[in-house]
Amino acid sequence: MRRKFLRTLFSTIALGSMLVGVACQSAPPPNATQKPSATTKPAVAASPTPTMVVTAPTVALVTNGRVEAASPAIHVFQWGHREEADRDLKLAKDAGFTWVKQRFEWRNIEKTAKNQFEWNEPDIVVDRINKNGLGIIARLDNQPDWARRDKIFPASGPPDTMEDWKDFVEQMAERYKGKIQAYEIWNEPNITREWGNVKPDAKAYTELLKVSYAAIKKADPNAIVISAGLSPTTEVSDRAISDTQYLREMYASGVKDNFDMLGIHAPGFKAAPDVDPQVVASDPQFNNNDPSADALRRAYSFRHAEDMRKIMEEGGDGAKQIAIMEMGWTSDTRPNSPYAWHAVSEEQKAEYLVKALQYARTNWSGWVGLMSIIYIPSPEWTPSDEQYYWSITNPDGTVRPAYDAIKAAKAGRP
Repeated sequence: MRRKFLRTLFSTIALGSMLVGVACQSAPPPNATQKPSATTKPAVAASPTPTMVVTAPTVALVTNGRVEAASPAIHVFQWGHREEADRDLKLAKDAGFTWVKQRFEWRNIEKTAKNQFEWNEPDIVVDRINKNGLGIIARLDNQPDWARRDKIFPASGPPDTMEDWKDFVEQMAERYKGKIQAYEIWNEPNITREWGNVKPDAKAYTELLKVSYAAIKKADPNAIVISAGLSPTTEVSDRAISDTQYLREMYASGVKDNFDMLGIHAPGFKAAPDVDPQVVASDPQFNNNDPSADALRRAYSFRHAEDMRKIMEEGGDGAKQIAIMEMGWTSDTRPNSPYAWHAVSEEQKAEYLVKALQYARTNWSGWVGLMSIIYIPSPEWTPSDEQYYWSITNPDGTVRPAYDAIKAAKAGRP
């Protein structure tokens, strides 16, 4: 996830640049320097011309725009990591994951100028995942330097000209038709750090999503378009908007017919996954004495997903599925870590992740689709990286208790 400032959740992998977004009450200033993510590593032997024919997947994971309820996914870091790539995909398959989430950053594909595409690395990544029989959730975000006049790069923000974004998205969907099954459009636009260091704007994001939806469906009508996973932050200011308020503003801006699945983030923080959100909101041990209103403190629970579902239903979208784009628990007990207050042991992480998957299958099967855990980590991460502590394996490929527990539980799936 990125080292974001208010990720109530692990946001994103930004932690890929996503990191887990902690619903922070004290966030670094909006212009805080962002540590480069592993996914921004330059493509290996990038070339503006095609170098291979990408293999189509051999399995069908999407039926009429829906996926199997509670389909397990894991965030991986394939870009530029040739030596570890097959190892990590094997880990994913062996544990029972049917999907992987992988970032395809705009800045790494159309990096130097408009229409100067470098397809070598994305071709290799897509081909490798397809050959391993896994579905792909492609997260699209992170503008190249040329796409904004204000030169905030490497910070992330929407482009000056929406046509530039549309053209990139359409090129992706055309090139990987039938080979990338789902696209997540942006990440945590409800926080400043992901939205050009300006106040988040649900109407502007909705427009970006509309353009993306039309471009992808034009090129690949069967691909699933997922709205950006929103940070469950409790902060409401010029730096952030709570995910519930932001989603309501998206519906007011006409988002309804412009996505297939609603993307959300659902970290567990301190509580077990089945704890009632109102209990979490009322108990300081679960919400770190956050002074926000109860309605916002519910975001400290995994079941906050139910609050987001309610807003979907109010918006007339009850027939659609939710896609959990980031979920997990952290074991980060470092004294200066903003996540230390809600750290759990590796054994608790294992227990909670299995219980979360089981809870969703039992109680949310009518509306939850993809459930993406973080992470099989980047080989480059070390204990100095916050996302290291959300991971279920180690950067060297050895496994942690959560991986073993998820693998052991797969046989009991309905």
